[in-house]
Amino acid sequence: MTDPDEQLEAVVRIVREVLGGKLVAVYLHGSTGAGRMMPTSDLDVLAVVREPTTLEERREIVTRVMEVSGSPEPRGRWRPVELTIVVGSEVNPWRYPPMRELQYGEWDRERYRAGFVPGPEPDPDLALLIAAVLHADRAVVGPPAAAILAPVPPADLRRACLEAVPGVLLDLVHDTRNYLLTLARIWLTLATGEIRSKDEAAAWALARLPDPGDAHRALALAREQYLAGTHGEDAWAREQPAARAAAQAMVAEIDRLRSESP
Repeated sequence: MTDPDEQLEAVVRIVREVLGGKLVAVYLHGSTGAGRMMPTSDLDVLAVVREPTTLEERREIVTRVMEVSGSPEPRGRWRPVELTIVVGSEVNPWRYPPMRELQYGEWDRERYRAGFVPGPEPDPDLALLIAAVLHADRAVVGPPAAAILAPVPPADLRRACLEAVPGVLLDLVHDTRNYLLTLARIWLTLATGEIRSKDEAAAWALARLPDPGDAHRALALAREQYLAGTHGEDAWAREQPAARAAAQAMVAEIDRLRSESP
């Protein structure tokens, strides 16, 4: 697999060449931003621009990023790229839901090939993403994140966590490992206000799951796969009942926190 620094340079070069003077800053977040890149980690990048992009600019970015983004499996040359672009004035001053200018993700590769070009739209998940960017504080281009990104109010971080839960449950069977880990992160963030890595969140949740049975086993398996750099598709085909038990247990805790909120 290609050195992540080489891949990051390729992504930054694309954004610079397409957006030119519109580009203000580029930041790392996720496991990359935390300096804990795992074998199946995405390359998570946020770019901030000073004015809206055009359809042709977004089309060119998608087309070119497809060439330097790869499969979630750690066998190819490229890691999957998740590139998000925001207009600075849309996220500072802060408002909820924030507006996303563009997001590239490997889950939409077939749609990109068919001509789909993502455009501006409200995105509650940006609250979590921007909080993660501010926490990581890993500038690749431009000033420190806090210089141009407004802090996310705790109430909006909480709101974004809660709004993400239905989508996670809907897609649990399709990406079981990651969605169990996502529920653990949501639970931890709601309980503590902290942004933590997937494996750290899973360890935190495992210590707090009320039942050490199937739910505990499934979440522990998801954490082990993440650390080992596998997705465990074969295992999840037979572990769906345990995975659902883990999801239900964490959602019950999330709902308890929801009910306790002022």
